[in-house]
Amino acid sequence: MSAKKGLNLTLKIWRQKSNKSKGQFETYKISDVSTDSSFLEMLDMLNENLVNEGKEPVAFDHDCREGICGMCSLYINGRSHGPDTGITTCQLHMRMFKDGETIHIEPWRSAAFPVIKDLVVDRSAFDRVMAAGGFVSVNTSGNTLDANAIPVPKEDADKAMDAAACIGCGACVATCKNGSAMLFVGAKVSQYALLPQGRVEAKRRVLNMVKAMDEEGFGNCSNTGACEVECPKGISLEVIARMNREYISANIDRG
Repeated sequence: MSAKKGLNLTLKIWRQKSNKSKGQFETYKISDVSTDSSFLEMLDMLNENLVNEGKEPVAFDHDCREGICGMCSLYINGRSHGPDTGITTCQLHMRMFKDGETIHIEPWRSAAFPVIKDLVVDRSAFDRVMAAGGFVSVNTSGNTLDANAIPVPKEDADKAMDAAACIGCGACVATCKNGSAMLFVGAKVSQYALLPQGRVEAKRRVLNMVKAMDEEGFGNCSNTGACEVECPKGISLEVIARMNREYISANIDRG
C-alpha cells in the first residue's frame, strides 16, 4: 500500500524585524507536509528548513499547543485562527488545506496589539485591562467562607463558566473591523458579575475595566458579530450586552 502523499504549499508570511521596522510578505515553498500535522508543526518544519539553509526562522508565538493558552494566535487566509471553527491555531490541522494551495499568514491585526517580530504581537494590553478590575478581592486572613456555602442558581453558574472559558487570545479584536475588545472585556466582567463573590465590587470593576480598555486604544463595538463567530471558545455576544448593562448601572449609581 502506497504512503499518503504530503501537501506541497506556498506560504506568504508576514516578516517584520520589530515594531519600528517596515514589514512585508515573503514567499516560501514547503513540500511533503503531512495532512495529519498541525499548522504549528508545519511552521516548525518550515523553520527547520530555513535554519538548515542558514536563514532566520519565522518568529511565532506558542505554548501549550492544546487550545488552552491562546498564545498561538495567527491570522490565516483572512481569518483569525484559520479556516476551521471553534479552535485555536495550534488545533488547526493541515487536512483543512489543499495540495498546491497558497496560504497567507499574518500577525493579529490591531493597533492595540503592536508587532514584536514577524507573527508575534504584544498582547499586554489585555493584561492591563485585567489588572484594572478582572479579579475578586478577598480577605484571606482566615475569615473566608467556603464557596460552596453560597447558593448560586445553576443558570447563573453555567453562564459564568461559559464566560470564563475565554482564553484571552485576542481573536475577537483581530477579526473586528473596529479592533474592539468588548467581547473579551464583556466575558471577564460577566464571569464575576454573575456570581455573588463578584457582586461586591461589580460597579468598580466594570468602570475600571472599560476605562482601561478605552485607554489602550481598542475600538468600539458596532454589533457585526464577527468576534463571536471567530472566538475559539464560542463566547456569546450576550456578554457584551451584560457588560453594557453593568456599565450603565454603575454610572447611574455614581451619579
